[in-house]
Amino acid sequence: MHNRFLALCAVFFLAACAPKRIPGTELEDTGETRAILSVMEKYRAALEARDAKAIQALVSPKFRDDGGTPDDPSDDLTAANLESHLRSLFQKLQNPKVDFNIRRVEFREDDVALAIYYWNASWRMPGLNARPQQDSELEQMVFQKVGGDWKILSGI
Repeated sequence: MHNRFLALCAVFFLAACAPKRIPGTELEDTGETRAILSVMEKYRAALEARDAKAIQALVSPKFRDDGGTPDDPSDDLTAANLESHLRSLFQKLQNPKVDFNIRRVEFREDDVALAIYYWNASWRMPGLNARPQQDSELEQMVFQKVGGDWKILSGI
């Protein structure tokens, strides 16, 4: 009986030492992790609202995205051209719905963080296709701390 009690105490002790997790996730519950999730939620909401200005406010001045084509700079997005690109895209887009499932958040040196996330999106683009479109993919978003706030550096 004494051994069971000691084993049970050890289990409770180890559980108390385990990092606290954000409910419903495997993400460590820290202020920095929650700040990253907040930026991602603002980004998701801005996508659904088709609000290019709100997305622009979330990106770092050093924002850069190669559009999946590292050898072709013609489709690169930067902080300078992002808002106009999004406005043009959002004019063609109807009823966007986006869900994120954030799998991991990692913090690196030099105030950089990575979020690995799975996104599901659906939308309509009547000018291109009469049927609703949908897509999903595992992605990585990179963040940089700018003036104390996390901003998107790439991965939108």
